[in-house]
Amino acid sequence: MEHQIQERVLLNELSEVDRVAFYKKTYSHVAGGVLVFILFEYLLLQSETIVDFALSMTEGYRWLIMLGGFMFATNYAERMALNSPNKGTQYLAYGLYILAEAFIFVPLIYIAAFYMESGPEILNQAAIVTLALFTGLSAVVFLTKKDFSFLKTGLTIGFFIAIGLIIAGTLFGFNLGLWFSVAMCLLAGGSILYQTSNLINKYTTEDYIPAALGLFASLMLLFWYILSIFMSRD
Repeated sequence: MEHQIQERVLLNELSEVDRVAFYKKTYSHVAGGVLVFILFEYLLLQSETIVDFALSMTEGYRWLIMLGGFMFATNYAERMALNSPNKGTQYLAYGLYILAEAFIFVPLIYIAAFYMESGPEILNQAAIVTLALFTGLSAVVFLTKKDFSFLKTGLTIGFFIAIGLIIAGTLFGFNLGLWFSVAMCLLAGGSILYQTSNLINKYTTEDYIPAALGLFASLMLLFWYILSIFMSRD
């Protein structure tokens, strides 16, 4: 019992060496998640049936159903990863979340790759900008060691406003436009600061999979809206 309590000690109570080992584990899992996402995305795009279904779900109220399903899957995966002490269950939750992300990205990636004049170039540029911003924001937290948990309330309100605007845009048929994507990039940036701050201040030594899931989710949100901005310019 004492050994289990020791294992679950908060990260900020450990030595620098142990914290660095945890960070390496977490970011290696984020990198692994990105590679699995690319694999899932590639496989999903090979199926004409899946692509047609995903594209059909972007029309009207169906997009709201798809978003609702994605939000449910996200919430379920996050709870499963954080509440279960079993590593197998945590990996299953992470895998399910990556698959859900890959599916909801199918229409955006498909349109970018096959309908834009510079499709592959846009995808590469968006990926590079996303990675650079993610690295920069993470570095801010590690270098300043500031606790960004105060962002939680603002992020929650921001996401509820965004969901409301998405629902309104879908129901009333208006395009949210470039500035909405810019605002969502700022929201995603705040989420990265918040998740990275949690990585340092809130998690225990055994929480590297839930920590990776949270960072991966913020990274994908940022990628979605940066890619949307690049596509709107093409």
